[in-house]
Amino acid sequence: MKFEYLIGDIYQKINDIEDKGEIASYIPELLKVNPNNFGVHITTIHQVNFGVGNYNDKFSIQSISKVLALILAYRIVGDEIWSKVGVEPSGTAFNSLVQLEADKGIPRNPFLNAGAIVVSDILLSNLKNPKEDFIEFVRNISNNTTLQYSNKIAQSEKAVGYRNVALCNFIKSFGKIENEPSDVLDFYFDLCSLEMSCKELSELFLFLANNGLTVQNNKSILSESQSKRINALMQTCGFYDESGEFAFKVGLPGKSGVGGGIIAIHPDQYAIAVWSPKLNEKGNSYKGMKFLEEFTTRSESSIF
Repeated sequence: MKFEYLIGDIYQKINDIEDKGEIASYIPELLKVNPNNFGVHITTIHQVNFGVGNYNDKFSIQSISKVLALILAYRIVGDEIWSKVGVEPSGTAFNSLVQLEADKGIPRNPFLNAGAIVVSDILLSNLKNPKEDFIEFVRNISNNTTLQYSNKIAQSEKAVGYRNVALCNFIKSFGKIENEPSDVLDFYFDLCSLEMSCKELSELFLFLANNGLTVQNNKSILSESQSKRINALMQTCGFYDESGEFAFKVGLPGKSGVGGGIIAIHPDQYAIAVWSPKLNEKGNSYKGMKFLEEFTTRSESSIF
């Protein structure tokens, strides 16, 4: 399918609507971002690239990095990871402590803050130099050596991350965290500060549309079975407590971040990234969600 005209047309339509969202004010550094930024980029498995708007501008991908952390941990420990973090939708906010008590410290899924903290702990226990090793992994699978953390974003999150501190210590009290909470949290905040553009995101995540293989050189990042499981988790858990609505309206596996980014995958076809900083009440990009709903409706490219 020729996506260029369709993407351009939908972009213009969504760009003209009133943006009813709000920037994530609880991370002070994010408030410095231009709220009118809006970018879209698609990369297909046939290596067609097309972008519009601010698709080359880097932004803090925030929770989208949780997918990359999960992938690396999955590669290292295999199915053992599912004994430490669940695979069920939460139905609660991304930073909620509610279910941890009933579930005895095992987070409901790896895309909640609690789940990503446990994944960070797994990486901390299995990597020699976690911060350096993780960014090197991301650079390798993206074939992009320029990717980097934002120290300003990481420090901004750390300065106000009281709830994440509570989550980590609460999980530690159940014996589900091996390392010191302060070390786990430092690594977690670094993960969330990773910066990419829509173009870089869509190119990086394309292997999940290609059965775990990079399109450029056919390098295996995940097995086909593992790739299927990551896509399944993104489908059911990738948008906090709006995941069901995203599946209903958009119909693609995906993951959002409170920096306003969204990555969505159509297996065997494409990866598409959208960025617009203002968030809806569930913490997902207001314009990003509107764009993807319109895009899959008009292109008839939902997986359902």
